[in-house]
Order: sequence, then C-alpha cells, then structure tokens
Amino acid sequence: MDEPGPGLNFHEFELDDRLLRDIARLGWISPTLVQEKAIPFLLEGKDVLIRARTGSGKTAAFAIPIIQNVLRYKTETAVRETSVLVMAPSQDLCHQIAKVFASLTYSCGPLIRVADLSSKEEKATHRHLLAERPDIVVSTPGRLRTVLADGTLNVRESLRCVTIDEADLMFTFGFEKDLKEVLKHFPPVHQSVLCSATLEEDVTQMKKMVLRNPVILKLEEPQLAVGTQLTHYQIEAEEVDKAAILYTVLKLKLIQGKCIIFVKSVDRCYRLKLFLEQFGIRSCILNSELPIKIRCHTVHQFNQGSYDIIIASDELMAENPALVKKKSDKKPSTKQLLQQTEAESSVSRGIDFQCVSCVVNFDFPSDLNSYIHRAGRTARGQNNGSVLSFVGIEELELKRNVEEFLQTLSNDAEFSMKDFNFNFDEVEAFRYRAKDAWRAITKISIREARIKELKMEIFNSEKLKSFFEENPRDLQTLRHDRPLHTVHVQEHLGDVPEYLVPAALKPMVDIMNAKRKKKMSEKYAAAKKRAKSDNPLLVNGIDYMKKG
Repeated sequence: MDEPGPGLNFHEFELDDRLLRDIARLGWISPTLVQEKAIPFLLEGKDVLIRARTGSGKTAAFAIPIIQNVLRYKTETAVRETSVLVMAPSQDLCHQIAKVFASLTYSCGPLIRVADLSSKEEKATHRHLLAERPDIVVSTPGRLRTVLADGTLNVRESLRCVTIDEADLMFTFGFEKDLKEVLKHFPPVHQSVLCSATLEEDVTQMKKMVLRNPVILKLEEPQLAVGTQLTHYQIEAEEVDKAAILYTVLKLKLIQGKCIIFVKSVDRCYRLKLFLEQFGIRSCILNSELPIKIRCHTVHQFNQGSYDIIIASDELMAENPALVKKKSDKKPSTKQLLQQTEAESSVSRGIDFQCVSCVVNFDFPSDLNSYIHRAGRTARGQNNGSVLSFVGIEELELKRNVEEFLQTLSNDAEFSMKDFNFNFDEVEAFRYRAKDAWRAITKISIREARIKELKMEIFNSEKLKSFFEENPRDLQTLRHDRPLHTVHVQEHLGDVPEYLVPAALKPMVDIMNAKRKKKMSEKYAAAKKRAKSDNPLLVNGIDYMKKG
C-alpha cells in the first residue's frame, strides 16, 4: 500500500472550505507528522491504529477527517443521526476532545452537533442531549454503556465511525467489560480508529476486538523531544531542601514562563500551594476532587496566560497497579476508590497544556512511563522546554532508569541529566525561611485547605453555571489561584530584601525591581490624575502614600 506523500498541507487534503476556515482560525499552518500520515487513510474510511507520542497532534488527526466525512454524509441524507462515537478514559480528555470538535465545527453552525456525555449529569440531562440526535458523541466507555443499554442512544443503523483515544489506558482504568458491552450495540460494518502513545499488550488485545485489517501507523519519532528542544536537569535533595530550592528558584525568577509542578498526591498539592502562598507566590491546583468544569477552565486560563504555575497530582496507578489494573469482584474500599479516581484524572496524560516552559518533578515519578508523560507537557510542537527533577536517595535507581532511556533516545551512551547548580551557601537565609514555612503546614491546615477550595469551586461550577452562560465575559475573570489562608501568612515573607540576593543574581533582581517601581509610579500617577479634579485632599493622600 502506498503511503501518502510527504510535505502535504491542509488544503491538499481536499477538505471542506468551512473546515479549512476553522483550521486557519486556530492558527494551524501545516499538519504535524501524525496528521499528515493519518488523515488520508481516515478520509478513505480505513481502520487505523495510530501510535504517536504525547503532544503530536493525535486529536486533530482523527477529528479533521471525522468532520469532513460527516459533512459528506450530510450531502447524502437530510436525516439527523448519530454517526460518530469517540471514547476516552477520563472526563478531562472527553471535554478536551469535545472542545477540539467544537472549534473545528465553528463555521458549520448548527449543521454539526457535538455532545459530551462524560460529565456526571442526571440521566434526564443525557436523554435531553441525545434527543437532538447529535452527529458526534464523546464519552467514557462506562457512560456510553449506560445510554446504549437503556435505549437512550441507538446507533445500530446509523454508526459509521468509532474512535478510541488513549487506548493504552482503557483496560488499565478497568473499562474492559464496558468496552465489550458497548461493542455489542454497534453495527457489523463501521470504521474504527485506535489512538495510543504505546503499543502494549492491552492495545494489541483491543486491536483484535475493534479493528478489521487496520493500517498501523507506528511513526518513527521519539517518545520525547530530543536534543536542544528539551533539556533535562536533576538535583539531589531531600524533603525540606526541595521546598527551599523551589521557593528560591521561583522567587528569584530562575524559572521563567509557565510551569507545571508535579507531586504524587492531592495532599501534596495543597501542602505545596500553602507553602508557596506564605511567600506571595500564587499557584492553582489540578486534582480529581475539583469539578470537571473547573479543571478544564483552569487549564484553559493557564493556556491563555492567566496563571504561571499549576501544581498537579500525578497518577497513583504506577505506584500500585493492582488498584486499577482490573475491576475486582469485591467492593473496593473508599481509599481505593479515591486512588482510582485520582488515577483517572491524571494530568500527566493527554491534557493539552500549551507553551509550558518548564516541568518540575517535585516528587520524582514512580516509573519511566510517568516521567515520559510528565515531560511531554513541555517542548510540544516546535517549542523548547526543560524538566527539573528533584531526586531523593531512595529515587536514585529510578533516575538511572530514566537516564538509560534518554541515552537510547538520544543515541548517546554518555548522556546524563544535567546537574542543576544550586549553592545553598549563597542562599542560606532562603533556606531558613523555607524550613519554617514548611513546618508551619499541618495535616489539619491541609485538610481545611482541601475542603475550603472544594466548596469554593463547587459553588463556582454549579451555582454560577447559569450566570456564566448568560455572562461569558465574567467567566474570564474567575480565578483559581486565590490564597487559601489556612496557614498564617507573614506579609514580609513575600518580599526579598536586597541583602538576601546572591551577588551573581543582583543585576537580574535590580531589573525586576526597576520594572516594579515604574509600574507603581504609573499606577500612582493615574490615580492622582483621576482624583485631581474631584478631591484635592485625596490627591494629597495619594502623594503621602507614595512617599511612604
């Protein structure tokens, strides 16, 4: 079989003008490697197994031909029917996929309808969504099984295409039975697509279940960006020193741009947020407890540049695979359910973070795959990035495994992570501050922070839903990096006195201080100008504050 020729552009796929217009509106100039290879086969209606690394553009690779084919169906029949099903293993991924479809069908208006069934809505809500017979339905396998079993959705006559994204996680998250039940409701002839970052045993098994004579696209590209595009740093440090180093590099702007900090649990998310909060460093949290709409909104605002720092809890699956590998006949404990939920909402897999400058492994990943997926959040597309990993004594063996993989990736037997040069002697005062702040965080303050934020975000998600639907501009002002204040914050810790700054960094700090003073002067001048004609006494007050 001849493969599609190299160097294709989107317009050479003979796509509908409306679809090309939306591709251009998204700023996509030329297809990525996976899109260039997969789109022609999918447009022909072939079954395809796509294996490509995270950040390679897999979602658009299957979304573009799906939309093109649906538009073609529309010219053949005026009957509205559900012809496409897209499955993903988590709510976050389903929402992200649905958003991509919505962006690529913007110019199609009401001609193509997309429904996302992954949210934990009432059955009546799903019944209402499906009563309109959306062309494309996005869902987790469990949710899809429910609506197919009770007859709310019937695709035996209408289904033309099924796509399963992140296929390597489907069985891992216990969806094997759901998938087998879902497949019973499909017609015998339809197009099937599997997308995966790996080609492990579970994917091979699913391939036999779903695909018929598939085209297998195993792209010859590294699992991570290599060379100068992605730089790997490591620093050996134990618990308290890790906190001190992170505080110092963030406060002195040694890490610039957008940053994702990975920790191993939800509790660690809040401990780190409360720690940074004491020094005036704002951050927002992503974890499984928060409502799905809030998580997606946080990622969207992060991508738009509203926040610089996200603290994310990584999957626990790698630490204890037995918890989520297969569904047990026994009823799982509350703790196991919580851990499985955290695994299913892992942000190291699939979520589309954009223009991330640095990934920080505050807790070193528990296996190689986790490191790959965490590092894959940066250096996406043509962008550069870096990974900074804190390594404890008990994690040295894990680090060596990662380095061996990176040696293979770079074809360099001598490759090793670069040492992040950090001299504690020059920043000893930062270390004392950090130790006191880290000890100030108790289990009670962490629990109170979790409850407080959960209440706030549930209120934002549910109570204000209708308001934000009517006032979408106000949604942009909703922030997720507010201080939690469950630990006493000393205001002076937010400033860095000049005598604490190492001599080598003083020029950089002087530039930052000059910019801040200029901004404050402009602020006072504007306030004085506004008040001048109204209240002379207020003008004098502003001058006094400025002097102070």
